[in-house]
Amino acid sequence: QVQLVESGGGLVQAGGSLILSCTASGSIFSIDDMGWYRQAPGKQRELVALITRGGSTNYADSVKGRFSISRDKTKNTVFLQMNSLKPEDTAVYYCNAYIYRSSTRGADSWGQGTKVTVSS
Repeated sequence: QVQLVESGGGLVQAGGSLILSCTASGSIFSIDDMGWYRQAPGKQRELVALITRGGSTNYADSVKGRFSISRDKTKNTVFLQMNSLKPEDTAVYYCNAYIYRSSTRGADSWGQGTKVTVSS
């Protein structure tokens, strides 16, 4: 069994910063892409940022220049540094990772979500 556990959410004023972290644990052979998604009330879940096994990154246009994703492969952990936060960044943020439990058996895994609230 594989588990993703997020931490770091909370309440912050507009213009502030937060850092989210997510650690994968359990029966892990390797991890491919890792990413962060978010879902605001009444909206669909959307990709915020993605980092590949090789370190390439991809960001939603709405967060480019403000958010930064990174990973520590030795700790199976992905981070999301969020700067210049805006009220529209308010959402539940979910960690996602494609995790291999063997050389041929991989699957998408999701964290339980961490709430980020940005006050104006």
